[in-house]
Amino acid sequence: MAQAEFEELVEDFEFLEDWEDRYRMVIEAGRAMPPLDAALKVPATKVEGCASQVWLHAVTEGGRLHFDGESDAMIVNGLIAVLRKLYNGLPLSEVLTVDARAEMARLGLNDHLSAQRSNGLRAMIERIRSVASAAA
Repeated sequence: MAQAEFEELVEDFEFLEDWEDRYRMVIEAGRAMPPLDAALKVPATKVEGCASQVWLHAVTEGGRLHFDGESDAMIVNGLIAVLRKLYNGLPLSEVLTVDARAEMARLGLNDHLSAQRSNGLRAMIERIRSVASAAA
């Protein structure tokens, strides 16, 4: 079961028939995120395997995962925002049970991202899962 915030996004996407409208919505979600502190844009937070520059800074508090991120690509910033809706605040044990590919498919993202963006999305998901696994 996905976070309530992610479920709201799924519902919003259901009202948008045109993929370009959905794409714009993802980009707007990225624009709404606060920028990542420049001090956190270091090799340890950089996500390898992405076509663009991507940094994810994850912390665990009270057995729950929280992360922020930023990219130099607008659509990737939006994907980070979507992943935050999917994962932020989840108990660490639940992070590992989320089928991110299936959840993203509910948004139609799997069918509309380039191969490079899909690889980058997988790399971000793996980083999130890795942090949760190490902290669990």
